[in-house]
Order: sequence, then C-alpha cells, then structure tokens
Amino acid sequence: MKTDRKPLTLEEISIIVDGIDPIDWDQMELLAKMPPGERYLVSLKETEIVRADLRNKFIEDFPELSMPEINMKVLRSLTPVRIGKRYSESPYYGSLC
Repeated sequence: MKTDRKPLTLEEISIIVDGIDPIDWDQMELLAKMPPGERYLVSLKETEIVRADLRNKFIEDFPELSMPEINMKVLRSLTPVRIGKRYSESPYYGSLC
C-alpha cells in the first residue's frame, strides 16, 4: 500500500503536541499510594468500562446479533490479528462516538 504522504518533521510534530501532557500526575500520585493489588483492580475496572462501552455500541448498531456474537465483535476489535497480514483490520468501520 503506497501513500504519497510526506513524513512530519520534528518541528511539525513539536507544534502538534505542544502543551499536551500525556501523564495524569494526580492519578499517578493516587496509584503510587495504593497497594499493588488495588492498582491492579483499577486497571481491570478501566478495561471493563472500555469493553462495556464498545459492547453497548455494538448492541445499538447490530440489534439482530446475539450476545455471544456481540462479545466476539468486542473481542475481535480489542485483539490484534496478524496471521498472514501486516496489520490488523478493525471488525467495525462505523463511528464509535
């Protein structure tokens, strides 16, 4: 797959990301104060929220599918598949917003 796009320069990238702080320092401080078992649960809860949102969107967009079929779409969308491919194709091309 050939593209005619030119790569961004370091200056262009710097302008795009200027002012963005990718680290939530308050959350990092709260997590650091928690015992390891509780930190693990926070991650699991956040992951389940993502799955639930995606599942609800699939249920809304595909009402004819059964719950196991919806769950397979969720699994497929969160699992990269690279067997014989150089990239992973999304199972859902609609907007998730």
